[in-house]
Amino acid sequence: MSSAVTSKIIETRVYDGQKPGTSGLRKAVRVFMQEHYTENFVQAILQALGDQLPGSTLVVKRLIIGQSGILSTPAVSTIIRKYKTQGGIVLTASHNPGGPDADFGIKFNCENGGPAPDHVTNKIYEITKVLKSYKIAPDITVDVDKIQSTTMQVDGNPFTVDVVDSVSDYLEHMKNIFDFSSIKTLLQGSNNHPPFKVLINAMNGVTGPYIKQIFIKELGIDNSSIVNAEPLEDFGGLHPDPNLTYAKGLVNAMKDGPYDFGAAFDGDGDRNMILGKKAFFVTPSDSLAVLAANLNLIPYFKKTGVKGYARSMPTGAAVDRVAAKNGIKLYEVPTGWKYFGNLMDAGHLSLCGEESFGTGSNHIREKDGIWACLAWLSVIASLRKSVEEILLNHWQIYGRNFFVRYDYENCDSEMANKMMQHIESELQKPELVGSKLTSESKTYIVKLADNYCYTDPVDGSQASKQGLRILFQDGSRIIYRLSGTGSSGATIRVYVDSYEDDPASLTKDAQEILKPLVTIALEISKLREFTGRDAPTVIT
Repeated sequence: MSSAVTSKIIETRVYDGQKPGTSGLRKAVRVFMQEHYTENFVQAILQALGDQLPGSTLVVKRLIIGQSGILSTPAVSTIIRKYKTQGGIVLTASHNPGGPDADFGIKFNCENGGPAPDHVTNKIYEITKVLKSYKIAPDITVDVDKIQSTTMQVDGNPFTVDVVDSVSDYLEHMKNIFDFSSIKTLLQGSNNHPPFKVLINAMNGVTGPYIKQIFIKELGIDNSSIVNAEPLEDFGGLHPDPNLTYAKGLVNAMKDGPYDFGAAFDGDGDRNMILGKKAFFVTPSDSLAVLAANLNLIPYFKKTGVKGYARSMPTGAAVDRVAAKNGIKLYEVPTGWKYFGNLMDAGHLSLCGEESFGTGSNHIREKDGIWACLAWLSVIASLRKSVEEILLNHWQIYGRNFFVRYDYENCDSEMANKMMQHIESELQKPELVGSKLTSESKTYIVKLADNYCYTDPVDGSQASKQGLRILFQDGSRIIYRLSGTGSSGATIRVYVDSYEDDPASLTKDAQEILKPLVTIALEISKLREFTGRDAPTVIT
């Protein structure tokens, strides 16, 4: 089909506050519905992209869209890299609730397939502050529910819209990374082993088509082992954040059911939660460490070798122990997947993760929920141990980093900022370093206190004020951050990490082990006084 259309220039007005956070622009849906608001931000993205090529005008010649408008964030990264595009725009509420009264977001991924780095998002923001107009071609009509290629003339230039199968490129990539036959044997069972029963929950997010194709058609599990696999605009009223609070349905099904393994994914498919039999919970920090210790069991890493591990600064330091024991370089970066991308592009990094339920590798430049699930199943297929046995063995070898994160959502922004200022003033007191902090007969000696700054080892770029840290001599840590991924109010995050290598402590309840340090963290911050909150919204 061929047709000719003409673009139009629409005069607009500037909207304040279109500053992308750690992963795009997140606002309430009602904000994006304002006249010109969404168009302004998209125009700023395209203009910033053109400005990266001095003296050039950006002309979009080809647009790739997933069938029915559905692509997971990891699939977008896969497609950008495979077809060597200039980048991609992802429309996603991520792990936040969706629908007309909830959240939405727009994120730009650049040509490496990863989230745009700071210098690009800063450029986008600068453009949003002075934008006078945007260009739009309103007469283009393509049925995105049908796989097809449509070419037309836009302002005299050829323009092609390719509606592609949402799953095929990503599936092909996964088959090049993992041994699907060994995972299938695990799930189906063999003469020596009964079937390994799994329960996969897509939380009515974008991964529905992916898990149907991968787990049912390719790996042969039963339809009943997949739940909430229909992508819904409002996620069916669910909060698609795969953690113990919001994926309660999966937790309860695992507690009561016959399943050996459970996994849940968020709205755009980049986050994951892993559970063992009877809902044995694997913290994201432990998940990263276990995969690091067993990467050589995955075919992809047998071919590429292991180039390095990395974690975000607030993530529990379990992977540090694996790195030290294996003689592998470990990088600590600020929160935000874009910081891993530079290290990967430079060939320094194979595996990375965040405590916020994100795990991934250098196969793409995004965290990847389904990849993490398949990686776990690969390890289990090789070791033929349960999830719990794998963790217990891991702790015996490396010790255990007990980790917890307290989230206080929708706090008053002004009071949250005042609290952070108070904490920073406490951390700057010269007498803090070397002092002893005691709670419930546990004493911790302060080794370092600061506002975390990062210098990228590849390009020398710097990121400052990335989180307030108190590090103790025994390796324990307290960290405070204000989150940048919500759409309203402020989310205060308090992270507590404590290392134990006493065999008698390894299987104790994390809340019991961490209670003294949590008490110290709340006392230093005066969180209750500043926010009025007696308890966190979410504990992970």
